[in-house]
Formats: sequence, structure tokens, C-alpha cells
Amino acid sequence: MRLLIVNDEDYTADAMCRLIPWAQYGVDQVSAVYGAESAREVIRSGNVDIILCDIEMPGESGLSLLEWIRTEQYDIECVFLTCHASFVYAKEAIRLDCQDYVVMPAKYEEIGASVEKVVRRIQEKKEAKRYEEYGKNLYQEKVKKEIDDSADKRTSDDVISEMISFIRDNLGNPELSVNMLSAKLYLHPVYMNRMFKKNKGITVSQYINGERMRLAKELLDSQKISATAVAEKVGYTNYSSFHIAYKKYYGYTPSGKEV
Repeated sequence: MRLLIVNDEDYTADAMCRLIPWAQYGVDQVSAVYGAESAREVIRSGNVDIILCDIEMPGESGLSLLEWIRTEQYDIECVFLTCHASFVYAKEAIRLDCQDYVVMPAKYEEIGASVEKVVRRIQEKKEAKRYEEYGKNLYQEKVKKEIDDSADKRTSDDVISEMISFIRDNLGNPELSVNMLSAKLYLHPVYMNRMFKKNKGITVSQYINGERMRLAKELLDSQKISATAVAEKVGYTNYSSFHIAYKKYYGYTPSGKEV
């Protein structure tokens, strides 16, 4: 882990570099600069994981430096040092996602312990990201295996039949879409859409819309439920969208009025 100490008092910064046993707290590299502008130059090099930064510095403050780090989206954690236990400072530090706030003077052990907590947090984030990537890769391998295993067993007619069956069973689901179908059938959406259009002459989305409108007309013609209830049953979350789609498809409104 790479630590940058930012403090306008060069003696204090150098002393912390030399006298705190950083390796004991999980830090592999430590260096010091004596102001925010110098810190920016080092940060731009991409060799910083954590800054141990004084808040009160002449010119640009530590808070302003951290604001810049967040704006530029550097993945850097921060521990602030300050001689004043100010609520205003603490509030701003929290807003900027500062990980700890040490009031000086403080023992080197306390400073080291604060940095160690941040080191652990970074390591936990990296570990979680590794597990997430591992999970994604495992899922992709599983999907690929499912596709490979089923490729020789399903004809295009079988797939089209599965798609139509799934669409008709889920017309009332507002989430019904090409992407939902592709996830269900383990097929790439572009490939699946091309296959469907070749077989049926229309896209999957056009088929879904047509089936919804057909069912809507049957329900409206039965006069057993309201138009609002029909809209819900064919997958529309609001009546206005259903009204527009129905009028566009049939040329007249759900109430039977011609356009």
C-alpha cells in the first residue's frame, strides 16, 4: 500500500515518514510533500493509495485537496490530521468521504492505527471486487456451457416455440423484453431477434406488442373489466401509455373511438 503524507511543516512530515513503523500498519511505500500543489503532482503519477493530510495548510487546505481528488475521481482514501476538533471540518471531511480524522497532537501509534484501518478497508474492497469478477466469470462460463450443451439439442423451430410460449405466459409482465427472453433462453439478443424475424417476418418486440394488443382487444370486447385493468393485464404500468399504443395499433382508442 502506498501512503503520501501531505503537511506544510516539513519537519513533522519527515519525522512521521522516518519514525512511524509503517510496514507494521500495512504500508509498503511512504513519501512526503509539503503542500497541496506538490501532492497533486504525485497523485497524477498514479502512485498513491492513501493520503495522510493536514487540514490547515497555507494556500490550499487539505479539504480543498480532497475535493479535487474526488472531482478527478482518483481512487484514493484519506486520513486527516488537524489541531482543531472543529465540527465544520468534521462535517466537510465526512461529505468528502474521508476515512478518519485524527486530532493533533496524537501519538504515532494512534496515527498508524488510523492508517491501518484504511489499509484494511482498501484490501477488503479489492477482495470483494475479485470475488465479484470471479462470480461474473463463473456465471459467464455457466451460460456458455448451457448454450453449448443445448446447441445440438434445440432446432430454430424449438427456440421460436419456446420464445412464443414464454411471451404469451408473460404478457402481463412490464419487464417482458428481448433482453429478458435472451437471458431466459441463453441466447444473444441480436442473434435471437434475427432468428425470430427470419421465421416470423417481424421482430420480437413487434410480436410482443402485437400479442399484447390482441389480448387487450379480447378483454375489452368481453366488457368484463375496465380499460385500466386491461392495461395492467397486458403489461402497461400506466393507462396513458397503453391508450397511445392501442390507438396506434388499431387506429382507434380502447373505448372504440376512431382517430
